[in-house]
Amino acid sequence: MTTPLITILDDEPEIRRILTEALDEAGFRTQSFARAREFEASLKRVTPDVCLVDLSLPDTDGLSLVHRLALEQGAAVIIISGRAQVQDRVTGLELGADDYITKPFDPVEVVARVRARLRSGPRPAAQTSDIAHFSGWTAHFDRYMLEDDSGTETPFSHAEGEVLRLFLDSPKRLISRSQMQEMLGGAAGDSFDRAMDVRISRLRTKLREDPKNPRLIKTIYGAGYIFLGDVSWD
Repeated sequence: MTTPLITILDDEPEIRRILTEALDEAGFRTQSFARAREFEASLKRVTPDVCLVDLSLPDTDGLSLVHRLALEQGAAVIIISGRAQVQDRVTGLELGADDYITKPFDPVEVVARVRARLRSGPRPAAQTSDIAHFSGWTAHFDRYMLEDDSGTETPFSHAEGEVLRLFLDSPKRLISRSQMQEMLGGAAGDSFDRAMDVRISRLRTKLREDPKNPRLIKTIYGAGYIFLGDVSWD
């Protein structure tokens, strides 16, 4: 089994050193970059398993980069930033980040978050196919794209795709928050709950759901969620 590759994008040399040492000691392969240009060039050669991305970069807007990564790459994205405002965290998650860690941080926590993102939790009747059909939609997980019955395509992020696949793997079955946390990884608590709320809201928008009465992704208050569509896989 190939050792997971973790890339670090941060313009502070000391941050790169701390993260590299902690991840190397934990048994991961690492690459670190001070500039977004070098980082994005490396993505053309290899796709990392997890990208650790700072938002305050000298040569690009970090949030825009996170959005591109979420839509175009198969890697999980964890933001590591000195921006501690709630709105920054919400925006990062809305743009497709899988997790958000604020500076200063404990390297042990970062390693734990990375492991949580890589952990492959149990999925009932999990599918290995990359194409699913449901309720007039086709989800292309190989290229992160939703296609309606007219052929119009809408991109979704890696993080949104994880949640959608979880629903499509278990249609018409209640999935609790604790089950989502176990299956998708991530630290339990308000941060994880907010991330799930953001991803599910964005999926509903892309599936053109009525937010007051969604027909596919139903919230069962106090219990979890249930996906009501019929699903078939290629």
